[in-house]
Amino acid sequence: MASVTLEKLNKVFGHTHIIKDVDLEIGNGEFVVFVGPSGCGKSTLLRLIAGLESITDGELKIAGDVVNDLPPRERGVGMVFQSYALYPHMTVYENMAFGLKLAKTAKETVEQRVMATARILQLEELLERKPKALSGGQRQRVAMGRAMAREPRILLFDEPLSNLDASLRVQMRNEIARLHHRLGSTMVYVTHDQVEAMTLADKIVVLRDGRVEQVGSPQTLYQQPATRFVAGFIGSPTMNFMPAELLSSDSEGCRITAQGLGELALPQNAGGESTGADLTLGVRPEHLRLAEAQGDNAFEIVNVEYLGNEVYVYLEPKAGDTLLIHRSEAPSRWEIGQRVALVPELEHVHLFDAADRALGLAGQRQAA
Repeated sequence: MASVTLEKLNKVFGHTHIIKDVDLEIGNGEFVVFVGPSGCGKSTLLRLIAGLESITDGELKIAGDVVNDLPPRERGVGMVFQSYALYPHMTVYENMAFGLKLAKTAKETVEQRVMATARILQLEELLERKPKALSGGQRQRVAMGRAMAREPRILLFDEPLSNLDASLRVQMRNEIARLHHRLGSTMVYVTHDQVEAMTLADKIVVLRDGRVEQVGSPQTLYQQPATRFVAGFIGSPTMNFMPAELLSSDSEGCRITAQGLGELALPQNAGGESTGADLTLGVRPEHLRLAEAQGDNAFEIVNVEYLGNEVYVYLEPKAGDTLLIHRSEAPSRWEIGQRVALVPELEHVHLFDAADRALGLAGQRQAA
């Protein structure tokens, strides 16, 4: 195990600034997930840690030592890529032993490490097979085993499940989670799938345009997003957003008026925002209740999705803005074409200012 520290890390390709002043601390044995939309720099950041890309500016430390100029083989990292990258003419055993043999490791040590890794990954019965005789999940385990057999201080994963079908992704997520629990290794994992991030991570790093948007546990990012971007990216279905205006605010809370919801008294304050400020109200689908429509504040149900244990109800405001989503347990009495009123659970709503920064103490009362 080893800690990883990034201090003002930057990466520039030509005239394009990819990674911008990233500060991050990854503790011994932590499972940290980099998540964000395509092009946000998460894979580049992982490659900087691995030594596959040079650092333009800043410092990278592993176990307290600056490793900016160290080649990958001297950093004590193992990497699992999106593609399995297995040698088709080699057996599972030979694939897993290949890196050790390149490092001129003693034959007895090679066998010991490969067999120990095979036991952990339940590959013992597959060691004489070649990759073409393996399933996708088995190939991914072999790729993981090849990295693990070198006994790296840090394991790096670059979207390792994106080539697998849905059911196999669920299975491999469980395998990786169990592996981390057994080994206690420091792991850094890149994905664009926020479900993978939420289910695997001790700590999630949300990246946007090469910068760190927020760092925290899955619970923190879901319940207390620091920006509208994080609020919209973490959680499925996404958070609902509605334009709002601040009417008043003090230490006890604030009053706003929100499109389609009318006037609301919220338990959190609006920071230093002035009366009349334009805000955005955010509410997760499970924190919206539906009621019979009254007056002008009505929404039309345009679709109802039944998912077995729960129902998603899609609603269109009278003004025709972005659809809103209500989530509830099945069965549902709501039908397409009905007009309904929305009642948000006020202790769970979120407020964002004009710069999309979170205001007040949304979610903290419930979390406490």
